[in-house]
Amino acid sequence: MNITAPYLLFLGDATDKLSIKMAQGVADWRPDLCVGQLRLPGCEVSTNLPDMSIQDAHAKGAKTFVLGFANSGGTIDPSWVPYIIEALNAGLNIVSGLHDKLTDIAEIRQAAAAKGLQLTDIRHPQQKFKTANGVSRPGKRLLTVGTDCSVGKMYTSLALDKAMKQHGFDVDFRATGQCGILIAGSGVAIDCVVADFIAGASESLSPANKPLHWDIIEGQGSLSHPAFAGVSLGLLHGAQPDALVICHALGRSSMRGLNHCLPPSISDTIAMNLAAAKLTNPDCSIAGIAINTSSVDEEEALLICERITAEFKLPCVDPLRHGVDMIIERLS
Repeated sequence: MNITAPYLLFLGDATDKLSIKMAQGVADWRPDLCVGQLRLPGCEVSTNLPDMSIQDAHAKGAKTFVLGFANSGGTIDPSWVPYIIEALNAGLNIVSGLHDKLTDIAEIRQAAAAKGLQLTDIRHPQQKFKTANGVSRPGKRLLTVGTDCSVGKMYTSLALDKAMKQHGFDVDFRATGQCGILIAGSGVAIDCVVADFIAGASESLSPANKPLHWDIIEGQGSLSHPAFAGVSLGLLHGAQPDALVICHALGRSSMRGLNHCLPPSISDTIAMNLAAAKLTNPDCSIAGIAINTSSVDEEEALLICERITAEFKLPCVDPLRHGVDMIIERLS
C-alpha cells in the first residue's frame, strides 16, 4: 500500500461527529500528514484543521484527497463525485475507506486514468487469506474489544502502542479498519474480509514473532452488536490475544444505530469476550478497562474510573485524559 501524504481531508456534509472518525483519527494521531479539511455547506462537524479549498490545499502541497467519513452503509453520495473529480483535476490522488469503490464509478476511474493518479479503496483488501488454523504462535498480543461500536478501540490501541514504545517495549500497532490503516500505512480492513477468512486474516495480520514482542491489535465492532458481532468474533479467534482491554463510552442509552438494543454491562462484556478468546488462547486475561469520558468533566471522569477500578479490581482509565500506564504495568 502506498498512500502519498500530505492529505486534504474531505468531510462532505457530515453532521455526526462519529461519522468522521476516519478524518478525526488521522487529524488526531498524524496531524503532520494533513494540510487541512474541506467541508461542504451543511457540515456541522470539524477535525479542527484549517478549512481550505482543493486548489488552496494543492498549493500547500497536498498530494491526496481523503474521503474522511464512515457513513451508514459506506456509500459514495453522487453529490460528492464533482469534488472528487475536481481533486483529480488538481492532481490529487484519492483515498476512500467506504464500502463503495472509487474504481466502480466510471467518471472517477476515467479522470484518474487520464491524470495518471491513484485511486485507493483501503477498505477492500487485495490479498488472499487462508482459513484460520488456531495453532498457537509465539509473540504476545493484545486486542481491544468494546461494549459497542465507536467506543474508542482504535484510540486505545494507538495510545497503548505509543506509550509502550516510550516504555521500551518491542511493539507494533496492527490496524484492522480504514482509519487505522490510513494512520499506520498498512493493515487489513477486517470488515471487508469474507466471513470464513476473518480469523485467518487476523492470524496473518499478527504472525509469529519474538517471544517478548507485543502486537496491539485494533478491535472492531462488538460481540453485543447484532450487526457487527461476527467480525468481532473472528478477530478474537484469529488474534489469539494474551490480553484484552475492554473499551466503553459513557452515556450510551442504546447500541450505535440500533435504538431498540440496550448496551451490555461491562461485566457481561468481560465474560463474553473472555469466553470467546479462550477458544484459541486459554490463558487470555483482561489487562484493563478504557473509558471514553468525553461526555463528563475531568472530576467526574476520575471518580467514574476510580469506581470501576474498585469494582472490577482492574485498572480503568480514559486513555486520552489519563494515559494508559496503569494498564501497561499489567503487561510487564
